[in-house]
Amino acid sequence: MGAYSVLITRSAEREIERLPTPMRRLVVRRIEALSGDPRPQGSQKLAGEDKYRVRQGDYRIVYTIEDSVVTVTVVRVAHRSDVYR
Repeated sequence: MGAYSVLITRSAEREIERLPTPMRRLVVRRIEALSGDPRPQGSQKLAGEDKYRVRQGDYRIVYTIEDSVVTVTVVRVAHRSDVYR
């Protein structure tokens, strides 16, 4: 399987920029890892939506996977208490 392209929406970029620096590094590392394995251990498909989520500490990374074009698109990065609102 080839590597997936990882795209980040502008709104997700802004959310990442607002994270505390140590957490930002961990989140970016987790997002980069999605290019090699878009469905890593611990990822879950969200009910009722065609999106997945992966945990990084108290934060959640919500993304879509397009297998036909080998692309992962990060649509949301937020604290677990706010991410699904």
